[in-house]
Amino acid sequence: MANTTSAKKATRKIARRTAVNKSRRTQMRGSVRLVEAAILKGDRAAAVEAMKQAEPQLMRAAQRSIIHKNTASRKVSRLVAQIAKLAQ
Repeated sequence: MANTTSAKKATRKIARRTAVNKSRRTQMRGSVRLVEAAILKGDRAAAVEAMKQAEPQLMRAAQRSIIHKNTASRKVSRLVAQIAKLAQ
């Protein structure tokens, strides 16, 4: 339990940030799942459209330190590579 006023305030701030970050992380994961689902179906057009939504969310999450920037780049790269395979 926080004793000082500043520690109590820090606890409140952390709780607010955690709630916001959880929401952003959930949205990001959902958009990635849509891309993966379209890839599994073999629907390239749907995968490309879903990727247009997922990539900005991944990069925004990286900018806001929800995930590491290299993790975001790796996810984008792998998804794009899988979509490219569908074209063949």
